[in-house]
This record gives sequence, C-alpha cells and structure tokens, in this order.
Amino acid sequence: MAAEEGQVIACHTTEAWDEQLRKGNETKKLIVVDFTASWCGPCRFIAPILSELAKKTPEVTFLKVDVDELKTVAEDWAVEAMPTFIFLKEGKIVDKVVGAKKDELVAKVTQHVAAPATASA
Repeated sequence: MAAEEGQVIACHTTEAWDEQLRKGNETKKLIVVDFTASWCGPCRFIAPILSELAKKTPEVTFLKVDVDELKTVAEDWAVEAMPTFIFLKEGKIVDKVVGAKKDELVAKVTQHVAAPATASA
C-alpha cells in the first residue's frame, strides 16, 4: 500500500496539486477533492468523515485544497462555497457535492467506486 492510500492528501502548492492530478490521470483512479477553508465550520465537521472514507476506500485518491492557500486552483474549478467536493475521473468532473452533506458524500463515493470504468472514446 502506497503512503498516500487510505489518507487525505493535502495539496499546499499548485505543483503538488498538478502532480496528484497527473497521477490520477495515469492510474485512472477516482479522485475526490475537498475544497475547504480553515475558517469554515462545516469543513471541520466533515473532515473526520472524509478521513474515514479514505481509510475505507484506498482505491480512491482523496485530496484536500485550502481555498485561501490555493486560490487559483479553487478559481480554476469554479469553487464558490465550502466545502465543495469534486469527483474527477481522468481529469473530468464526474460528480460534485456542495456542503457538508455526509450521507450524499458517502453515497456518491460508493456509487463511483461501484460503477464500472467506462472506456472513453
């Protein structure tokens, strides 16, 4: 098991972010990105739930981006509220959850892990 599996990886630089996206594209793994902020109460509420999901689903890459730290990344992905969870497959958005909605987040991770990988044309 790689060091990154089973944990939420915090991206503190645009280089780290780009590297994680590149890895995700190469492995074709589902990436779930948590766009968060240190001052956001609901973000703090959902963080341990995301960590638990990361432990339970090591086949998914979980990333965390602080919108104040990486403003350009948040702007690139049109993040307007925190927390926002964006689900990426091969660089494309396949789903999104806005808000600290535990049940919806868990359901969507489960749904995308269970979904067969479709070959892109």
